[in-house]
Amino acid sequence: MFGNLFEEEDDEGFASTSTKGRAAKGGEEPPPPRGRSNLCGIKNQGGTCYLNSLLQTLLFTPEFREELFNLGPEELGCLEDRDEPGAKVRVIPLELQRLFSRLLLVDHQSASTTDLTDSFGWNSSEGTNQHDVQELNRILFSALEHSLVGTSGSTLIQRLYHGTIVNSIECKECGNVSQRKEDFLDLTVCVCGVSSLEEALWNMFVEEELFEGNNLYRCAQCSRLVTAAKSAKLKQLPPFMTMSLLRFSFDFAKCERYKETGRYSFPLTINLRPFCEQTDAEDSDFTYDLFSVIIHKGGCYGGHYHVYIKDIDELGLWEPLEEDCKPKTQKKIKEEVKESSEPNLQEDDPLSIITAIIAQESSKSVLLDQLGQKLMDKTGSSWSKRFRKHHGPIGKFLQSHNDVFILVSNGTRVALKANPPSPVTDASAPSEQTTSSEPSAAPDRAASDLQPKANQKPKPKPEGSHWFDLNDSTVTSIRESDIEKQFQGKESAYMLFYRKTQLHRPSEALNNPQYKVPSQLIQLAQDENRRLQQMREEFEAANNTLELHLHLAPFYKMVNGVLQPVGKDPAGSINLSFDRRKTVGDLRITIYQMQELWEGDMALSVAKSLPAGLHLYNTLTDDSVSLYSAGIHTNTDLFVWNGKEVCGAGVRTGAEWEPVLLTVVRPFIDEDVEQEAQNGVKSEKCSAGSENVGPGLKREARGFAGGATLGEVREALGEPRGSLLCQEHKRGEGGVLGAGEGGGASGWRVFPPDDMQRTLKELSLKDGDALLVLEPDSFDSSVFTRDGDMVTVTTPSDCRWLQVEFRPQIKGGEEEQEEQRKKVKVPATGNMLLCEVKQRAIEELQLQEETLGAAYCLRQVDCSGKLLPPVFEELSVRDAGVRLMTTLTLCPGNAPKESQLFLHFTVGSAPSAGMEMDIIVEKTCTVKECLKAMLDAVGLDGTSWHLRRLDWCEEVGEPLMDEDASLSEMKIGSGDTLVVTEGLLPPKGFLKLSVWLYVDLRPMETDCSRSETSPAEQQMQGAEATDGSCAQSISLCVGNAAELRNVGKVEISDDATLEDLKTQVLTLPALQDVCFPITSFLRVWQMEGGRLTRILRGQQLTLRKLKLTTGTDLCVQGLLKEEELGPKQVLLNIKMGVPGERSYYPPEELVWDASHDSSPRSLRTCLAAHYGLSPDSLLLAKHQPEKHAWEEISNWTHQVSKKKKKKKAESLLGPPFHLRDGDVIGIKNLLIDNNRDFVTADDQQGQQRLREQAEQRRKGWDFSFFHTSGNRDPTKFSISNFYYLCNMSVLNFKAVLVKYQIFASFSGSSLQHLTVLEKPNPGSWRCRYPSVLEYSDSIHLCC
Repeated sequence: MFGNLFEEEDDEGFASTSTKGRAAKGGEEPPPPRGRSNLCGIKNQGGTCYLNSLLQTLLFTPEFREELFNLGPEELGCLEDRDEPGAKVRVIPLELQRLFSRLLLVDHQSASTTDLTDSFGWNSSEGTNQHDVQELNRILFSALEHSLVGTSGSTLIQRLYHGTIVNSIECKECGNVSQRKEDFLDLTVCVCGVSSLEEALWNMFVEEELFEGNNLYRCAQCSRLVTAAKSAKLKQLPPFMTMSLLRFSFDFAKCERYKETGRYSFPLTINLRPFCEQTDAEDSDFTYDLFSVIIHKGGCYGGHYHVYIKDIDELGLWEPLEEDCKPKTQKKIKEEVKESSEPNLQEDDPLSIITAIIAQESSKSVLLDQLGQKLMDKTGSSWSKRFRKHHGPIGKFLQSHNDVFILVSNGTRVALKANPPSPVTDASAPSEQTTSSEPSAAPDRAASDLQPKANQKPKPKPEGSHWFDLNDSTVTSIRESDIEKQFQGKESAYMLFYRKTQLHRPSEALNNPQYKVPSQLIQLAQDENRRLQQMREEFEAANNTLELHLHLAPFYKMVNGVLQPVGKDPAGSINLSFDRRKTVGDLRITIYQMQELWEGDMALSVAKSLPAGLHLYNTLTDDSVSLYSAGIHTNTDLFVWNGKEVCGAGVRTGAEWEPVLLTVVRPFIDEDVEQEAQNGVKSEKCSAGSENVGPGLKREARGFAGGATLGEVREALGEPRGSLLCQEHKRGEGGVLGAGEGGGASGWRVFPPDDMQRTLKELSLKDGDALLVLEPDSFDSSVFTRDGDMVTVTTPSDCRWLQVEFRPQIKGGEEEQEEQRKKVKVPATGNMLLCEVKQRAIEELQLQEETLGAAYCLRQVDCSGKLLPPVFEELSVRDAGVRLMTTLTLCPGNAPKESQLFLHFTVGSAPSAGMEMDIIVEKTCTVKECLKAMLDAVGLDGTSWHLRRLDWCEEVGEPLMDEDASLSEMKIGSGDTLVVTEGLLPPKGFLKLSVWLYVDLRPMETDCSRSETSPAEQQMQGAEATDGSCAQSISLCVGNAAELRNVGKVEISDDATLEDLKTQVLTLPALQDVCFPITSFLRVWQMEGGRLTRILRGQQLTLRKLKLTTGTDLCVQGLLKEEELGPKQVLLNIKMGVPGERSYYPPEELVWDASHDSSPRSLRTCLAAHYGLSPDSLLLAKHQPEKHAWEEISNWTHQVSKKKKKKKAESLLGPPFHLRDGDVIGIKNLLIDNNRDFVTADDQQGQQRLREQAEQRRKGWDFSFFHTSGNRDPTKFSISNFYYLCNMSVLNFKAVLVKYQIFASFSGSSLQHLTVLEKPNPGSWRCRYPSVLEYSDSIHLCC
């Protein structure tokens, strides 16, 4: 049950094998220091709460602890020598010594037991399985006794815990007494049918059992069956008496286990004289004091252990509870004040209600996720029902009242700004003392609290002092009266530990955790304390460092009430790293030191960079407050000025003066300009910063203070009083008329005179809004017409043109290409032929020499910038569907005729952006002829090729089965993309499926818990493809414990069943050595994008019903038992979180039956039954591997209209979770793990990689081909928006090289076998190529 706990028996009580240590990950948050109790807890490994409770009891048994410490290295050996051959190292007592010393002396909140459990021989799964603490007590004592054989501590357990019971049978006829001694380490007492411990002991050791009637006793002296009485007495009492309560019983009527939860009392002091054989000694020899109570919370199939312990040596700091510190009169006054103040709360004022809730908390703060519940308890209704309609969400309400509330503890708690909580008085978990947002200097308790306090006078001990509740990592003070709460209920006492009253502790042991601890262990603890202190200081410094952006006033000026930088001098903005625990005065001094030439006063104002410019809000005036208390966070902008003016102009601060960036649109009517527009020449008369909106209009962006009136804006623009200001009248999503959008009209609403006195904020003008400025004489033009308060802007009809842009094909970056682009406007009408447009554009761009002997065509561009197929140049502008005043691109290539098709094609796989090749074929061309033309274009030959379409999601779709049909008959149009695929066309009704093998890598790891693998697993690991197809493999992300290997392809009819498919798969050469009894031992997955997506179910279902198509990838996985999943059974990979760490235990497979109930509650119940836990204690989340994120699964309710009485069923199989086969479910046990964050360090690294890859894809690929001989320049080209090259087929890569005129040949099926040729025939150059391509990689060519 406990792994190899007795493994030391193989070597006479010694262990020479090394234990696996668990190294902490670097860069993580350091462990928090001890809490206010100054006692150390123990981390839970997942299900080791029973072990933690027993270890704490042994630690606070002073005699056991000191006897263990008295054993030195000369008897136990050294852990450092355990790997030495022949070394005799007693691992368990040594690890127990180290653990006790860490619990006593190291300043951390909780210690780890992994080294100790490794010495037991436990594997990774033992830590998650919960066992009985009484059984562990006996096994651990037995292991210690065996391990200490031959040392001075060999009788340790015997002396402290061993007792003797005498069982007597007295013959009622002759008086003969037969006695038998029985040893015990703990007494198991009955709970069922008794009400107290004394009653149970009375029944065991005082009451006699009579043998009479049919149950007679054979007396050895009488030699016949006689009446007799049986009794038991305690003969020898140990110094420590352990009582195990039989809480768990079996109901034979119901045939099930159950837990006794009735009242069962036990005394704090007990006298065992009535239960002993010899009663002539003093009372002190029979009197015991209770000092430890192990408590079980839960039922008979699972639960949680914690322990109440009396700190005999007063090592901890026991603090009375807050209620006990106040006199009764003060409590009564407080209750009266509370009762009188609560009715006076304004029930409709959420501000006063939330303030009262926070003020009544002892920690002066409330967890954000508990604030709603406390509000409901206070008012009787939820926030959503009572306040959301008028005040919005509760989070926004708190943010809008940031002058009253402040977020602390990394935003998880809310407190009052006037009285923020300090780390000392914070009632949150001790771990929050280091991670709290409120900074504080961590005290060095390693050097103060853990040292002997000999000089201090002992304080009077409060009643019921020095009892603590040690619940894994958490240690809290309790009253002695709290023990009575464990007499009954689901959370009740399970084991009792009593100590003889006559055992007294020496005075030097009190308040001295170093008492009797060996010097080498003290030194180790001090070294670890120094290391922890350094880690905490570094972490605090990093955690409290703010990145501030300082803006210096001399480098700014006021423009229309907005702060604008003067030029682009980088000295005007300074980045400063500063500790948020320091005060505003410290920051001011630092800035003074940086700016030696600063004269006069210095004011620091919180600023914000807005689209219109820099704006100031509040000014930091109190130099004594910390930056944290002042609300300064990282990336805050601070404006450094004199607090009065900037360049002689006053500065308005506050949210009401936030500037607005308006787009000022003005008339742009000029005869020269109109003439230039007609001739296609772009006007250069626009002022700097302005832009032509279209013929007749120009615009420029201007910033204005939000508190400025519309009249002031008109004055700032330099417009006369008679000018009109108009706001655009938007129609749907329409905006300002853009250049190149063709003709049309736009409407504008004229601001009435009364609006001239209203501010921009009052008019609801926001950033980006357009403001048209018109003078009265503007309406003389045909461009502007006014009808009431509406102004219509009409584009002149004579400005009809087509813009032609020339994009040369050069080998360089995007910036070089942008510089080489040329644009020209060509006057055009709807009847003009497109070939005339092209010819005129070539002439005006002066490209006659460049286009000599080369073919060029005109292509349109869509909204995303992608080139569309070339237009038919023999048609007119109107007939070709080209709109006037749009842009055409002049590109290399032939223009198709009206009877031809312009097609894109790629070789081998779906095309990436910019990687397609182009071809022009006749519409009457057959599929076979089109395929031959494409093969000729890329230099491929052979007949084992066919064409496929791209489906709607841009993936390789169905093949073109009728090779003799024309392209028009196959409904292939201009601009379509076809894929040239290797292999013959599959017969009609037959499917060609790629098969992959699921290989489990876990048995290959050097893990002592999996040292042997099953024959089936060895067969699956050893399966290799004989045709070379297994060179391709895919690693799965589930723990990096499996990979997929390609083992070949199968052709099978779509009328075949799934069982037929499995049978045919097993005939592949790569699977010849794999043997399964029947096909039910084989699981078949369908793959999409290299991932396992669903399991194929139904042995007798046809492949057509399973919706399999040609080209589908399948994966086969060998099983150790038969499997037949139902249609609504989901196979999940479940992972239990390691308590207190950002990691998980190894994943397990779980089949969840969702046929009757697919709600989160059903899944939670299934997982609870699997782990033996309560469903309410589990927190679940689904892993999203493509995003490296977790989505928490919680109970939610769908909003249903009042007319519908039936609530919509919750289903995890539908949105938003869409659970399917193979999904990873993370699990947190909230009983022992307070960390609700599922993200691991690997997930964070993956998210960082995704951000980097997104940035790299945006920049594009950059490859360099060059010769290592150095006598040739490298050939370099870029491919924009290109995906991972390692996922690209060799054939497609070859097509890319041909497109860029780089000739290559291939000798294998992957990019590792690549030969690049300088020319088609002569010298070949072999490639030294990495296994995975990265951005900006270079391909090295050598002779």
